[in-house]
This record gives sequence, C-alpha cells and structure tokens, in this order.
Amino acid sequence: MISVQQAEDIILSQFQDYGEESISYDLAIGRVLAEDILADRDLPPFDRPTVDGIAINFGSYEKGIHSFRIKTVQSAGEESVAIDSEDQCIEIMTGAALNNTLNTVIRYEDISIDDGIATINIEISKGQNLHLQGKDKIAGEVLVKANQLITPAIIGIAASVGKTNLLVKRLPKVVIISTGDEMINPELIPTAFQLRQSNGITIRSVLEKYKIQADLLHLNDDYKEIKKELIRCINQYDVLLMSGGVSMGKFDYLPQVCEELGIKKLFHKIKQRPGKPFWFGKDENQKLVFAFPGNPVSVFMCLHRYFIPWLEKSLGISPTSPLYAVLQNDIDFAAALQYFVQVKLLIDQTGQLTATFINTNGSGDFSHLAETNAFLELPLEKNSFRKGEVYKVWKYNF
Repeated sequence: MISVQQAEDIILSQFQDYGEESISYDLAIGRVLAEDILADRDLPPFDRPTVDGIAINFGSYEKGIHSFRIKTVQSAGEESVAIDSEDQCIEIMTGAALNNTLNTVIRYEDISIDDGIATINIEISKGQNLHLQGKDKIAGEVLVKANQLITPAIIGIAASVGKTNLLVKRLPKVVIISTGDEMINPELIPTAFQLRQSNGITIRSVLEKYKIQADLLHLNDDYKEIKKELIRCINQYDVLLMSGGVSMGKFDYLPQVCEELGIKKLFHKIKQRPGKPFWFGKDENQKLVFAFPGNPVSVFMCLHRYFIPWLEKSLGISPTSPLYAVLQNDIDFAAALQYFVQVKLLIDQTGQLTATFINTNGSGDFSHLAETNAFLELPLEKNSFRKGEVYKVWKYNF
C-alpha cells in the first residue's frame, strides 16, 4: 500500500500527449487551446473616441479658439474625415476612426451647439477622451496564451482577430466501465436488493467540462464477460475509467483479469479514506486503466484527486497553485490513513477561504455531495485536526 503522494507521482508520470487538431472556433468552448492567439493588427487599429462629441485639433484651442464650425458628422465604421482649417471640428461618435488632423475629443455634455457652431464650455486637455492606436496591443503581440481552457471571452478575442479555426489539444478516447450485478439502469425501478447505476454517469458528467464524450459500459460480475470486454476496450480506447471490482470481494475480478491481459499494475491500494482499493495500471501500448472502488464518494474523490490532474497535465493545461482553506470545526480521525472529508467552502467577509466539515456515513453516503463542494485533504501524520488550521482542498462544486 502506497501513500497519496506516491500515487499522485506515479499517475502524473504517466501523462500522455494525444496531439493537436484544428476545429472551428464555434466548437471550441471547453477545449484546451494549443496555440497562442496573436493580434493581427494594432488594437485598437486606429485612434478612436471613447465618447460622443466633437473632435478638434488641440493646437487651435491653445491659440484661444473655443468655438468651431462643424464640418460634418462622422459615425463609427465610416472613413475618417479631415478638417480643412483650424476653426473646424468634426462631430464624431464613439468608436469612429479619428483622422490624424484631429487629436482631442470633447463630450456633447461639455459643449453647446448653435447654428452649426460648437462652443467648448469647460477646460480641456490634449488627447482627452481618446483610445489611441496600439494602446492595448500592437500587431503580432500575444492576446491569449496557449494551454488553457477556452472560455467565451477567448472565443470573442479569437473572432476579433479573424481566428475562425483554433488549434486545440486532441482529447483521449475514454470509456467508463461500471461493474456489479446489483446495479440497474437509472430509468428502471430497483428491487429491494438493487441499486441504480450512477457512478458512470457522474464520471461522464465531470468529463464533459473538458468536452470528452466518454462511452458508458456496465458489466456484471462475470469473469468471462469482464475479460472479453476489457480485451475490446484496451484496444479501442486510450483510457479506461472503472468503478468497482478492485477490492477483496469474491467477485472482484479486475486485478486478476488485468494481469492475464498484460496490463501492468503500477499500484493497488493507497493509504487513504475513501478510495483505499484504487488500482492503476497500463499496457504495453501506454493505454491506462484507472480502476476506482465502487462506492460513489470514493469514485468522486479519486476522480478529482488523481484523474483530473492527470488529464490536465496530459492536455498541457498550465498548473494552478494548490488551494488551501481554513478549517471551521474540529475533526478526529484515528485510522492510519490520509483522510479526505467533504466540506463546504465559503469565502468569509475578510476574503478568507473557509472549509466546514460535513459529517457523513462513509464512502457509500453520496447524499451530501450536492451540499458540499470540495474534499479537504487531511495529512496521514495526524489524528486530530482543529478549527483554524489550514489544509489543502480539492474543489468540485465551487
């Protein structure tokens, strides 16, 4: 049995690069950007007003001219208009292209207009109310760095520079396999001795954040069936995510089947609760098997603590700093295991991240996953954890 840190190190050492592909930007939300997005021209591409009003040459104002003849009205999207004399101005709208004969804009609120003459009623300064060409970025500068999940904001930036196709990280092909004779489809009515399948659906829902469309498969506790389907899946998929069949029960066939199929065990069992019987291995073609214990909370914790970090590393997502929270109530845990407890994260009035422990009935009690939003990771070396102490958290609904 290995430690949590050893398990993490082993799993992350098996990260894979699945390559890249180009897709339309309207399909790219949630995918991982594999290229920098550059400015195709200066941003903004021309000097432009930030208000509606009149545009003048400030040199005329310095000479004592405070009233200007309006030459024309220019709206956004039109070609810029030059003035012909120092006592002229252009009535101009926000976002229009400012001609280089003009360099200062005054708001409508600060002028009066009478019979085609605009008079300035306030003190002004040169260059006011202007967004100058290249002020944000110059052509060729990086607007968005690679290796991050594509958000609506990134899609908008891509559209603004004409990037209608984006290079993204190719996703692994994943199958989710649940096991157990007692499990039935969610739409069916269980007997007094049956349970509805939920682990596979939960895992698939989590993966949808990364746009992975995983296939679902359920196997009964039948040795021949499990072996047959694992042979097919290890050839067809990059990653197998399994729940159940890895503990010490008489019908927990997975470790034996994997050994017979040449899937090398990299570890089996971690000093943790929940999720102690977790099995992890790979075949000669670098196909990976994550076999989680069958209890719902064990699956949920192992997925967020181990698989998601592996997936993000494989997709090249830049790592974020670990997240820590201040414990809000005391916890005592006597077992010699690293304890992952369900907590409710909140940000208090001082801006501090806090974690309130929610007591549950073990790894089979999934009813609290909706009201909590993270696992608090409590170190193996301690048995008592006190209010005010700070520990690492693994968020899932926060």
